[in-house]
Amino acid sequence: MHPDDVKQLLESRLPAGAQVMVQGDGRYFDVVVVSDAFDGLTRVRKQQLVLGALQAEIADGRLHAVNVKTLTPAEWQAAQD
Repeated sequence: MHPDDVKQLLESRLPAGAQVMVQGDGRYFDVVVVSDAFDGLTRVRKQQLVLGALQAEIADGRLHAVNVKTLTPAEWQAAQD
């Protein structure tokens, strides 16, 4: 899979307005997702939402490894400062 394919999958499967950034080499991917939907959720629950959106691709081997970073817009802004 190409990083753009992973990005499109996530954008179509996550709550509207999620900002998705993906880098990878075809099987190993680094994913950053910024979404209001993460507000009030634990880090584990945020990651479960993202990985759940990719469950089929992980199960069939199209995605071998996915490193996920999830942030609310406020967390993203603080990280940029």
